[in-house]
Amino acid sequence: MKAITIKQPYASLIANGYKEYEFRTWKTKYRGEVLIHAGKSIDKKAMKRFEKLNLEYPVGCIIAKARIDDCIKVDDEFRKEVVPQNPEVYSGLVTKPDWEGYAFKIDNVQKIVPIEINGKLSFWEYDYKN
Repeated sequence: MKAITIKQPYASLIANGYKEYEFRTWKTKYRGEVLIHAGKSIDKKAMKRFEKLNLEYPVGCIIAKARIDDCIKVDDEFRKEVVPQNPEVYSGLVTKPDWEGYAFKIDNVQKIVPIEINGKLSFWEYDYKN
């Protein structure tokens, strides 16, 4: 199954239903199941911003299974639509007008028992057994 490595706290925000888009500078045609891997690197400033959620922020492990249902070009129209949905999560990520990239729409998220493994860049394969 495909997996994608995401920095903390963003991986846990996805796993717990707070974040439904993952932002990348590259686009994908892939649609389907994906494992959410919490990378070993963290965004310390964002961790501070989300500490009040009292979530667990494991690193170096797969923490959820989900679906990628779409890949949307981030433009002004997208920003105007997505930021009001959850300003706390999205305002710092997509409000930089010079940032160009894509939003992977993530749906059907299911937390799983963490699986310790090193991540990789882009999508990577992991032999996941439910």
